[in-house]
Amino acid sequence: MKVEAKYAEEDEVRKRKGERAEGKRNGEKPLRKQACERRIRRRVQPASTTIQRLFLACKTVFKGGPGTVPEPKDVEMLQHLLDTMRPEDVGLSTDTLLKLKGPSKGTPRITYAVIYKCDNFSICIFILPPRAVIPLHNHPGMTVFSKLLLGSMHIKSYDWLDPDESNNLTSSSKMRPAKVVLDSDFTSSCDTSILYPTTGGNIHTFTAITTSAVIDVQGPPYSKEEDRDITYYRDHPYWKYPNGVPAGNGVMDDSLGWLEVVDIAEDLMMDGVQYLGPQVIDV
Repeated sequence: MKVEAKYAEEDEVRKRKGERAEGKRNGEKPLRKQACERRIRRRVQPASTTIQRLFLACKTVFKGGPGTVPEPKDVEMLQHLLDTMRPEDVGLSTDTLLKLKGPSKGTPRITYAVIYKCDNFSICIFILPPRAVIPLHNHPGMTVFSKLLLGSMHIKSYDWLDPDESNNLTSSSKMRPAKVVLDSDFTSSCDTSILYPTTGGNIHTFTAITTSAVIDVQGPPYSKEEDRDITYYRDHPYWKYPNGVPAGNGVMDDSLGWLEVVDIAEDLMMDGVQYLGPQVIDV
């Protein structure tokens, strides 16, 4: 009986080895290896590109949603990241951009591309040929980061003298006074500029001196439904008169200006194009 049992065990071992060998011949993979492969696939993560890091930073900075202003530490973090960005980080070739020229006559056309947009923030690129102008406009209830990636441009910006009354300004209202925040030329070596809902130059205009590229982060983005539509303005000189009585002996005050609501300029030419740079992966 012991001999028969021994032979039976040997037969069983040979049978199991034969089944495994047959499985290998049929191309079957061990279950343990398949499970391992599944675990490896789960660990794959998005590439850590500069634009991906910017996107993740924006999710943190604007996590509070519309109606909130980012914390100072979050503002500093996002500003530092934008300060290090180059045209190549958004798929723009410096050589190609430098070859772009506006028409010798007429209004130069501005090109823009949306990299990412959600309810809390948006990331966009604007490309301005020489002499192109983005007219004076506001950013209601928004915090905006602007980084000049290439070129040089003139930036002029204002804040309302009385921010509490700015929301009551309509197309039928009289001109309102505002204080000048910026009125200077800037190059791509400058730091990221930041404007807030009521400070920092919330109303601004860009005029390209050379071919320029700007990346804009807006939180939250414009929304007609949520009463954050864009408004365009025309600025006028601010004159001061002795005893406050208008007369011919007034003195112009360069630190102030009158802002008048206007319809969007008919000669504002902007073309939306598809963003073809490194992609953002929402994780």
